[in-house]
Amino acid sequence: MKNKICIAFFSFFFFIADAQNIYFPDTSWQVKTPAEMKMNKVLLDSAVKFAQANENKFDRDMRIATLKAYASEPDFKIMGPTKERGGPAGLILKNGYIVAQWGDINRVDMTNSVTKSFLSTIAGLAIDQSLIKNVSDQVKNYVWDGTFTGEHNSKITWNNLLTQSSDWSGTLFDLADWADRPPKEGNIDDWKNRKLYEPGTFFKYNDVRVNVMAYSLLQVWRKPLPMVLNEKIMDPISASTTWRWFGYDNSFVNIDGIMMQSVSGGGHHGGGLFISTQDLARFGLLFLRKGKWKSQQLISEKWVNAVHQPSSAYKDYGFMWWMNNSKKWKDVSSEIYYANGAGGNYIVIDNEHDLVVVTRWIDDSKMGEFMKIVEQSISAEAIHK
Repeated sequence: MKNKICIAFFSFFFFIADAQNIYFPDTSWQVKTPAEMKMNKVLLDSAVKFAQANENKFDRDMRIATLKAYASEPDFKIMGPTKERGGPAGLILKNGYIVAQWGDINRVDMTNSVTKSFLSTIAGLAIDQSLIKNVSDQVKNYVWDGTFTGEHNSKITWNNLLTQSSDWSGTLFDLADWADRPPKEGNIDDWKNRKLYEPGTFFKYNDVRVNVMAYSLLQVWRKPLPMVLNEKIMDPISASTTWRWFGYDNSFVNIDGIMMQSVSGGGHHGGGLFISTQDLARFGLLFLRKGKWKSQQLISEKWVNAVHQPSSAYKDYGFMWWMNNSKKWKDVSSEIYYANGAGGNYIVIDNEHDLVVVTRWIDDSKMGEFMKIVEQSISAEAIHK
């Protein structure tokens, strides 16, 4: 019995000591060499050069790039701010330390649909604080202004919105759900009047419906979502003050007598999160650390684990985070999960290797090959070459 108590004590002691040794950056971020982190320098350098050599084809003028990308959508228009982007940039973190970087990591750029993973975090914070009781709750019980009325929309749950399987039907801020990525062939009127899918059964990437979730979360929090993000996440992780989160020119709504902007979940019509590579890496490290930053649990570990569970509608998509379950990135671990925005913006979380990878403006078709090289740089075989 005495031996068991001693073993338990020392196990607990070493667990606490190990937890205290986990590195979190302050305002300045420590850099380690690949050798210090037991990584192969040649392969890591190759990964960086590969990212730099494979820039995304998106126009540097993001207004033009956006207009080109969605030119086929009916009556498409830019409704929020855009910004000329920079060149390829990125950070690779091992055990929390910077082991590789390229480009201007402090430059603020649009991040497009990476914004959705931040929006998902706002939902998680609402769950943690019991502002939303359960993701399976119908949203109509929280937002009663007509957004979720009708036979179909009244069934929609928070889970359906988070997994992009709601098939919400309607118009928000002059944008109709059916006009977002409609079929390229066929009669548009047939698409507008089609039979709706039962909520939770069909995955459809749709920014109007994501904006519906942002609008619904604004109703729940009763304060601007960028303010919530700043107070609950970005200030505690020592992010810079340079990031901004925008909505549209016409997305201001009255909450408790104060006009507040309902932000967008991406840059589809302009807006979304404008942020630096370094701040994206801090956010990624928070998720790698299961929602904990130093001594604070900023978002529950339960939520962090929930965001990368396969949804019933699409196994590669969770709560606005992507997964590699179907091996889209063929030679990369199926255990990773990632935020993804148009133009080659990524935050990759690799729990197995204690790794965070942030890339900006990489060719999307090359991302799997890039991640393969990064993961190879950690393997035991590569280290001893």
